[in-house]
Amino acid sequence: MKVILREDVYNLGNSGEVVTVKDGYARNYLLPRNLAMLASAANVRQLEHEKAVIAARQAKMKSVAEEKSKSIGNLSVTVTRKVGEQDKLFGSVTALDVAEALAAAGHKFDRRVIHLPDPIRTVGSFEVELRLHRDVRAKVTVHVQGEGAPAAAPAAKA
Repeated sequence: MKVILREDVYNLGNSGEVVTVKDGYARNYLLPRNLAMLASAANVRQLEHEKAVIAARQAKMKSVAEEKSKSIGNLSVTVTRKVGEQDKLFGSVTALDVAEALAAAGHKFDRRVIHLPDPIRTVGSFEVELRLHRDVRAKVTVHVQGEGAPAAAPAAKA
C-alpha cells in the first residue's frame, strides 16, 4: 500500500515522502495515528501544493529542537536503584526512568526521543543520546547510584 507520510517515522521515512508499506501496518498503525494518508491522486496533488507548508513546519521543528539541545547543554541526572552483589541493579534503568529523571530536573522529554539501545543494569555513569529531530542530537549523562549504604551488622548484646 502506498502512503504519504505526514510526520517523520523512524526507520520508514520523512514527512512528505511517498512510501510503500504493508497493508496492516498502514491500517493499524500509520493511518489511525495520523502519521500518514493514502497516496491517492488527489492526495498527491494536495501534497505538492502543501510542500512549502511542510518545509516551514520542519524548519520550525528543527529550530525548536536545536533550542532544546542548547538548553540542556551538558546536563546530567541521577537515578537511584537498589543494588545487589557486584553493583548489579535489581531491575534496570529504562528510557522511561531517564525521562522521569529529566522531568524532575525541569526538562520534559517524551521517552521515545531517548535512545537507549539496552537498559542500564549496572551502577555507573552512562551517556544517553536524545534524538530531538532527525538532524539534532543531544547527549545527557545518567549517573546510576546504588540505594543507601549496606546494612550494618546487628550489634551484639553483652
